[in-house]
Amino acid sequence: MTTSNLWLGIGFLGQMLFSARFLVQWITSERQGRSVIPLAFWWLSLAGGVTLLAYAVARRDPVFIIGQASGLVVYLRNLRLIRAETATKATA
Repeated sequence: MTTSNLWLGIGFLGQMLFSARFLVQWITSERQGRSVIPLAFWWLSLAGGVTLLAYAVARRDPVFIIGQASGLVVYLRNLRLIRAETATKATA
């Protein structure tokens, strides 16, 4: 296996993780009968985003790097807001 093939595999893994978040969101929303963004959506976003960022850095693609890096800020912020909300509810 060449380094190029390894990075290609990492890129596909990242894309699969990132795409899986939509499937998780769709299934959860269908089960609840309303639009819902489950916690797993944000974790898959983060995992896919980190993996795709690594791929973008390896490819030295500045457009892809900026896009993935900025997305990570949003995913981390949402996970932090959810954690804070959960902690608040636990103490109430």
